[in-house]
Amino acid sequence: MSNYSPAEGMAPSSARRIVVICGFLAASAASFVYYQRDSANDQAATATTQASAATVTPFPATRFDATISDAVNDSISVPPASEWTTVSVKSGQTLSNIFDDQHLPPEEWMAITRLGGDSAQLKRLKAGDQLRLRLANGELQELVYPLDELRTLSLRRGDTGGYEATTLTASLERRSAQASGSIENSLFLDGRKAGLPDRMILEFADLFGYDIDFAQDLQEGDRFSVVYEQLYKDGKKLRDGDILAAEFVNNGKTYRAVRFVSPDGTKAYYTPQGQSLRKAFIRTPVDFTRISSGFTMHRWHPILNTMRAHMGTDYAAPVGTPVHASGNGKVEFVGQKGGYGNVVILRHGSQYETVYGHLSRFQKGLHAGSPVSQGQVIAYVGMTGLATGPHLHYEFRINGMPVDAQRVILPRGLPLDAPVLAKFRQAEAPLLASLDSIDAHRNVAEAAVPAAPLDSALQQPATATP
Repeated sequence: MSNYSPAEGMAPSSARRIVVICGFLAASAASFVYYQRDSANDQAATATTQASAATVTPFPATRFDATISDAVNDSISVPPASEWTTVSVKSGQTLSNIFDDQHLPPEEWMAITRLGGDSAQLKRLKAGDQLRLRLANGELQELVYPLDELRTLSLRRGDTGGYEATTLTASLERRSAQASGSIENSLFLDGRKAGLPDRMILEFADLFGYDIDFAQDLQEGDRFSVVYEQLYKDGKKLRDGDILAAEFVNNGKTYRAVRFVSPDGTKAYYTPQGQSLRKAFIRTPVDFTRISSGFTMHRWHPILNTMRAHMGTDYAAPVGTPVHASGNGKVEFVGQKGGYGNVVILRHGSQYETVYGHLSRFQKGLHAGSPVSQGQVIAYVGMTGLATGPHLHYEFRINGMPVDAQRVILPRGLPLDAPVLAKFRQAEAPLLASLDSIDAHRNVAEAAVPAAPLDSALQQPATATP
């Protein structure tokens, strides 16, 4: 039997509890001591740091500036930006020549000409063309080539090393300009005096040439007015454009013309009433210096020395002056014919024929049956056949009968249709207003001119007779 008693069983457990508690208290005491010691050390270190900071010598400003300056001067060098070079193409020069001059490898221009499209025009460079090149590291980076006044070809090296081509199209600014004057010498001289370019003077004469013979019908004091376009690109004038409206006052009769662009894009000139100014025939088929002989039933022939009818009009002009078809039609005859010498006869429909004689040569490819259009060059002035000097002998025939080409009433073109006429009315209103404004300003200027002074003899004061 065991000697165990409750009192004896409690003793070992209590002893163990006392030992654990004593160990916990000892550890806590040690931790407190270490904490106090570390705090004291931290405070001492802080005090030392503050004391040291109070005695630190500041960094000199001059030394700081010198350090920054050294850093700037020691910066990495950047290669200069590539510059553009402008090349003006010389006669006979090609793209390969230009690339050789710029020390570019031939593979460069070969790659460009293979691009196709507008780049193909670089194969056909003309004297006076300009190329702008941007080079870098011995390679072409960009090329700019004006194709015309509106389009520019731009070539640029891509990320893969090949070239990319782009055609840039600029927009034009259209401005309106005016000019006017009076006839004192001739349309050409007085038009120049008014500031009109030669091309526009010729267009003006052609415009009213169906109604007015500017070689014979002009009178001193006749007046002209023109409203026309001026084309600008990037604020710079490129050139003069079309005549927008025009007026000519001949011997007191007013003629007006207005340009109209139809819905299909066709440009033509009409009277303010919508009648076409384009007649079926040009009255004078050659640029001549004078009429050497007119249409008459009685003329002394300078070669045959006899009186005979002259059934046409002779226009004196230098040999080689182009001769134009006076109307649309077909070639009825081309070759030599008696006193006409070299002659072309055109058939215009069933009623009309025109004859062109004494020619030096014919336009290449012209033969019987060839279609011709109004204004087309068909031959050149000469003096073949019975002729004493270079001139064009021109006949106008109706139903086979010669008539005076200078006096015959020429058939007009078709007027505008009713649906289009309404749009024409809207388009012509501001143009006619511009012509009216020119007339008004001219009338005011003429009214402001002082009257001519009386003869000096008439201005002498009367004296009494003694």
